[in-house]
Amino acid sequence: MSSSRLGSGSSASLSTRAGWASANKFSLIGALRAAAQLIAYELPLVLGAAAIVMQAETLSMVGIVQAQEKYWFVFTQPIGFLIFLTASLAELTRPPFDMPVADSEIIFGAYTEYTGLRFAFFLLAEYGGIVALSAIASVLFLGGYNAVPGLDFIPGWMWMAGKIMALSFFIIWLRATYPRLREDQLQKFSWMGLIPLALANIMVTAVLKVAF
Repeated sequence: MSSSRLGSGSSASLSTRAGWASANKFSLIGALRAAAQLIAYELPLVLGAAAIVMQAETLSMVGIVQAQEKYWFVFTQPIGFLIFLTASLAELTRPPFDMPVADSEIIFGAYTEYTGLRFAFFLLAEYGGIVALSAIASVLFLGGYNAVPGLDFIPGWMWMAGKIMALSFFIIWLRATYPRLREDQLQKFSWMGLIPLALANIMVTAVLKVAF
């Protein structure tokens, strides 16, 4: 499978392509790690969002926000929120899931051969991904532009911006908080932890949706 088919724009996908093109053994190791990580954590990311789609009964982002006018889905889907946030960290190769660019193990992984403007663009793509996934998580779980009851005088766009900034700050803050996992621990955590938990969350959501 070519690297161009492993992802469409995530940080892990960029790492895969960058490492393959570098002709460097450390970059290749980083690319292989990025590809394995992308495949492992794409599933819980999608499954966590699928439970929200089932509860909201729509694929429309606007419809999902409108379905949270009475309460945010983070209160009914706390496990789904944790799964989605954890998988987002892995998709962005942020600590503690930064094995593809582990500077203490493989110099800087897929980005070892890149400097200057090209390296800056890779980092810019990573931080752009943080904002994008924070925005998606805000829409799916935190009510999007919906305000907290009693604070309706604050414009919706300010609520949305505040939620995105809060989640982005949390993701960046984790960099200096938790140690890096080993590669085998990362794979085991996804395939034996997050994916079964995400499937169980979907089943519980389906049962409760039919029952109530």
